[in-house]
Amino acid sequence: MQPRSNPSATPLRVVIVGGGTAGWMCAAGLTRLLPNTDYALTLIESDEIGTVGVGEATLPHIRDFNAMLGLDEAEFLRATQGSFKLGIEFVGWDKPGGRYFHPFGVFGERWGGTDFQHHWLRARAAGHDVGDLADYCFAAAMCREGVFDLPNEDTRSIRSTFAYAYHFDAGLYAAFLRGWATPRGVRRIEGKITEVTRNPESGLVESVTLQSGAMIEGDLFIDCSGFRSLLLGSTMGVAWHDWSEWLPCDRAMALPCASVDGITPYTRATAQAGGWTWRIPLQHRTGNGYVFSSTFCSEEQARETLLGAIDGAPPADPRLLRFQAGRRAKGWEGNVVAIGLSSGFLEPLESTSIFLIQAAITDLAKLMPFPGCAPDPRLAAEFNRLYEIHYDRTRDFLVLHYTANARHGEPLWDHVRTMALPDSLAHKIELFRAAGRAPDYKLGLFSRDSWLAVLVGQGIEPRAHDRLADRLPLDEVVERLTDLRERIATNAASLPAHAEFITSYCAAGADKAEDQAVSA
Repeated sequence: MQPRSNPSATPLRVVIVGGGTAGWMCAAGLTRLLPNTDYALTLIESDEIGTVGVGEATLPHIRDFNAMLGLDEAEFLRATQGSFKLGIEFVGWDKPGGRYFHPFGVFGERWGGTDFQHHWLRARAAGHDVGDLADYCFAAAMCREGVFDLPNEDTRSIRSTFAYAYHFDAGLYAAFLRGWATPRGVRRIEGKITEVTRNPESGLVESVTLQSGAMIEGDLFIDCSGFRSLLLGSTMGVAWHDWSEWLPCDRAMALPCASVDGITPYTRATAQAGGWTWRIPLQHRTGNGYVFSSTFCSEEQARETLLGAIDGAPPADPRLLRFQAGRRAKGWEGNVVAIGLSSGFLEPLESTSIFLIQAAITDLAKLMPFPGCAPDPRLAAEFNRLYEIHYDRTRDFLVLHYTANARHGEPLWDHVRTMALPDSLAHKIELFRAAGRAPDYKLGLFSRDSWLAVLVGQGIEPRAHDRLADRLPLDEVVERLTDLRERIATNAASLPAHAEFITSYCAAGADKAEDQAVSA
């Protein structure tokens, strides 16, 4: 156990290298979570160095982060041109022309202590017309209807059985957090780092030098420098684990366009010959992109595919990004912690980048060294254990989308369907095939319902169901299934259209803010 902080010790100097979404989430999160008398936060960023963010789709965990900061949701949506997100629609992933949703909600109800899918599987195997599994998820029904409302606080209501996330402009979000964090004590320094100085004996980073000649000293350095991984990779020499054998896409083209087809309450990922295209609807525009493998698709082919997939006229040419899927061997080495792209990269198929940033911030805050204490390698070891779990389990979930496909005759899809899988993922797939059991663990990003959505959506058929489901009379199960489907469909159809809800919600928030300003 660490000793309690020494009241006479000077604050621990925490230097965040890099701005963007990762840097400013880190600055804001640590400012809120840590006592400001014990920690002094400095963020260094250069306006000359661009960020990767082009538009961002998120997962429901971002709501916890924003709530922890005390952000007003309507103000946040107005500032970032955000919209609500209930899940992801996958088009053509299981087979050409097919589609399914990964919704942010539960599938059905537990009856007799048994997971819902087993009752559905049992009734279907008995020859009953029980529809698709998605018919029993309220979030999926809302996506199909294009509607939105906030979850009902009454947990007995079917309208309480979903969560939601956001689509927003990543650059605007970083600016919003910067405006939140700097008045609360985060020191921002503009400048480009030209040199990193390490202690010759301990190997710890002591300072960074800017192009202006200014030297910034610190006790703990947080690397948010993006793909460059200036501190953890280049300076500390932490090795890179290449996952391109399982995730071969290594390029992306990004391109915004005007909104034409409306603001859907979900992200869309459409399978293409060389990868997949994304569609992220914001209030003021639609974000688009094409993630592809340079082995199976040329950049010119990708450009033509992307331009043919967008809704409206593009304002400029697509922007090309090059990357490699994988992560560093460690996320914390010495007195350097990497957060965001400097620690690893997984393609944005399931909108995981901001969650991985958020998880790292939360873990770091819990393991932060006390002022006046020597670095404790046990803190770094625990951070790295959690870091590996987050990345490795997320990797398995993404690979699942690729390997379970029926797009025969297309080189990329034939390759990922037949490649050797990580043992951890192969076990999950075979367990589901054998008995309909979906992964369910405490640590790691995706819940049982998320795994269930993709396993079923990708056409993986269980050979059997949990025998505990047989305890309920079959006619009772069929009756319950019919009632649940009807309740979900009826309630979803009665909700307001997503775009209408955004307009009224943001307007009401603006009126409330104006009233508070007047009364103040």
